[in-house]
Amino acid sequence: MSVERVGGCCNLPVMIGDSFYLDGSKLSVPAGTFVCMWALQSMMPVFPILGVQEQLASTHWVHSVRHFTCPDPKGQVVFRVERLTDDPD
Repeated sequence: MSVERVGGCCNLPVMIGDSFYLDGSKLSVPAGTFVCMWALQSMMPVFPILGVQEQLASTHWVHSVRHFTCPDPKGQVVFRVERLTDDPD
């Protein structure tokens, strides 16, 4: 996940390009950056589904998830979902 847009005033503050990574249930945040616990908690219910999306039908709604928006209306922070693979092809 990476910050794609900040349309308001984020109190954390996050910056465009800030990111965090999930590997199973392991959350990694690069040094010097942060992830808001409120934004994170709003995304958490979908993380397990994202982890198995390749096993789901191509018509499943999870295949269309590209962004999450922080629930704080003042921040208007939009996170982009990016799937990273170890596959070099």
